[in-house]
Amino acid sequence: MENPPFLALIAADLQRVDAVIRARLGSDVALVRQVAEYIVAGGGKRLRPSLVLLSAGAAGYPENCAGGGERHFEMAAVVEFIHTATLLHDDVVDASEMRRGRRTANAEFGNAASVLVGDFLYSRAFQMMLGAESMRVMQVLADATNKIAEGEVLQLMNCHDPDVDEGGYLEVIRRKTAKLFEAAARLGAVLAAAPPAVETGLAEYGMHLGTAFQLIDDVLDYSGDAATIGKSLGDDLAEGKPTLPLIRAMACGTAAQAATVRRAIVEGGRDDFAQVLEVLRATGALDYARDVAEREAEAARRALQPVPASKYKDSLLELASFSVVRRS
Repeated sequence: MENPPFLALIAADLQRVDAVIRARLGSDVALVRQVAEYIVAGGGKRLRPSLVLLSAGAAGYPENCAGGGERHFEMAAVVEFIHTATLLHDDVVDASEMRRGRRTANAEFGNAASVLVGDFLYSRAFQMMLGAESMRVMQVLADATNKIAEGEVLQLMNCHDPDVDEGGYLEVIRRKTAKLFEAAARLGAVLAAAPPAVETGLAEYGMHLGTAFQLIDDVLDYSGDAATIGKSLGDDLAEGKPTLPLIRAMACGTAAQAATVRRAIVEGGRDDFAQVLEVLRATGALDYARDVAEREAEAARRALQPVPASKYKDSLLELASFSVVRRS
């Protein structure tokens, strides 16, 4: 699905956000600039900053704010910095070597530089939050950052554990992935001083949308095209991550099939990838995960009911649909 309408609507605004990002990466430490620029230049969908912009528009910002405003550009950049910092730290923890079709920052510059530049991006994000002059903005983003860190630790604890159930796994992705989507969508409403029902609806939309995105990522790790998704297939399996397709296969497969998946999770690596993929297909586990993602996308669409009709709301609805049909 190329050039989806939800991006076309905010294309000019995203350029403004990119300009803020580059301006705020300034540092008199050369390595900080080098690593940060490397990450930002790596591209990505800019989904989280897009969500800030679309939610702000749907909630009436800046039209209903005295004198208008451009704080949504700054806050979109803040959200992207927080996301980028988590990627830097994730890739070190997972010993990843490829992301978005090229070498990760830790592979290019080393683990120490990646961790420390991730810390720089976190601290720069919090400096920028102060510019919003809103304790509510600080509260939303500080809470999100804390929950994301907890999600990372939970995921680490779950690695190589074949006994993680569906509820336990969903709890991880609600924190690790969906929380920043939720915060991004809520921020738009906060900036617009939207009514409580609109803020709650947008926040719930973001949470369900983020969950759907992560579930599709789980599916693509076994069924995507490596060139399209920008990483090697089976990365989750190599790291011993018990994602939903694996959990489902163990729950509904034969004893032999469950044993194959359990062994792969415990041992990690890619040696059992072909066998595991065969089990996933035989048990319908990939289709099951897609169905769960579709239910999350539908919940996201329902959550927007309190939000007034607008082209921004239409784009949010389109984004929910995009979340489950994408191929990268």
